[in-house]
Amino acid sequence: MTFWVVPAAYVLLLRRPPDGSDGPDEVLLQLRHGTGYRDGHWAAGAAGHVEQGETVLAAACREAEEELGVTVTPDALTPVTVMHRTQSNHSPIDERVDFFFTVREWTGRAVGRERDKIAGLRWYALDDLPEPVVPHEKVVLDGLLSGALPPVVVHGFDGT
Repeated sequence: MTFWVVPAAYVLLLRRPPDGSDGPDEVLLQLRHGTGYRDGHWAAGAAGHVEQGETVLAAACREAEEELGVTVTPDALTPVTVMHRTQSNHSPIDERVDFFFTVREWTGRAVGRERDKIAGLRWYALDDLPEPVVPHEKVVLDGLLSGALPPVVVHGFDGT
């Protein structure tokens, strides 16, 4: 059986609370719809597979433009963790490696550009996330809030 590890880039747009308070950062999340994967769950504002011959940095910038209409430069991306995950279904493409980035500087106004895949787009405080959030992404968002996010996260292996 052939085995592939599928790489993906996740872009978490962060901002300080607009009311100027000292509360936790806010993150832009999209409500998944019509994708066939975790529809009805909230997820990173922009995310997608790395294309053949493309760097993960270029993929992150491309996804931000395609999904949100914002321009992000590679030097504005802050790597926060890499997640190796599985659903343990033994499919040849079951295992994933996800590169999570935060970004605080971008050009343009974030809007949901893929209307057939996004049912909503909204800012949420990291300590007041909506339900449900895609489970592996919730691990990262909780880690951002607590400040205890390791550089490498393993998810779905042996019950992790």
